[in-house]
Amino acid sequence: MSHTPLQRRTVLLGGMLLGAGARAFASEDAWPGRPIHLVVAGSAGAGGDIFARLIADPLSRVLKQPIVVDPKPGANGLIACDTVAKAAGDGYTLLFAPSSSILINPVIHPKLPYDAEKDLVPITQVGAAGILLVANPGTGFRNLADMVAYAKANPGKLAYGSWGTGSSGHLAMEGIKAHYGLDMPHAPYKTLVTEVSDIMANNISVGFTDIASPIPHMRAGRLVGLGQTGSQRWPATQDLPTLAEQGYKFEADGWYGVFAPAGTPAAVIDRLNAEINRLQKTDEVRQRIEGQNMVVPPSRSAKEFAASIQRDAAIWQGLARMTELKDK
Repeated sequence: MSHTPLQRRTVLLGGMLLGAGARAFASEDAWPGRPIHLVVAGSAGAGGDIFARLIADPLSRVLKQPIVVDPKPGANGLIACDTVAKAAGDGYTLLFAPSSSILINPVIHPKLPYDAEKDLVPITQVGAAGILLVANPGTGFRNLADMVAYAKANPGKLAYGSWGTGSSGHLAMEGIKAHYGLDMPHAPYKTLVTEVSDIMANNISVGFTDIASPIPHMRAGRLVGLGQTGSQRWPATQDLPTLAEQGYKFEADGWYGVFAPAGTPAAVIDRLNAEINRLQKTDEVRQRIEGQNMVVPPSRSAKEFAASIQRDAAIWQGLARMTELKDK
């Protein structure tokens, strides 16, 4: 049977559309077809880098593709977040960031080069924990009360460190200062590794750090733990009282999260969410997370994780506004 020219064009167009649809399906179905770039908001060897590699290793085996972990320190994660926010939404560039980089930067840096809500898509949470308040053993401090007493008696003389302006460590100490009426200058560091090294060298006496990287130094006696934030004592610091137990209520938990650039296919987001959540429940990964002083969070969908971010933002951003922190 012969076809009219119009019928032939219709059949040809239909075939082209079917072919394009098949190619698009095949392309998405084949993800990942090459290595994945995981940008870490933090320095090499610090908590974010430790946890990113902890997840990246087993995830690469599941996805059958290498995951290249790329730490980018500076500006409380702003550099890393901006890198991923401007990347192609193809599933091959992801962000691993602490809660402070996501929740606090929009308040501290009102002129961000990206829109945190629109340009970064939440995938899932990794771990949950607080942060550590540590001191050089030479200070003689053994708890929060010791630090407060010294700071009150020596206004302006006890500087404290954090891993950057707007970090959760910065906000936590500013809250303590406001609560107790302390005058303690802030020394922001570009990396946690440098901050911890300076505390051990007594170039600076006290500071807030992440939950994981100071643990070996505390066990070796090179650092003294004064307290930890969060809703509980964490796995590797069961003998260290929380700040709430010491009279200063600060029970907000921190976390790490995996994010993707806007435009990343929903199927890729859902696959990563399911795989990472499943991996965190395995004995191998759970024990490694707890060994780094965090706990495994409840499994949440990407949408549920996004909703929890909004709830946490109200707490941290409220504290940032109360302490009037802002990048000048």
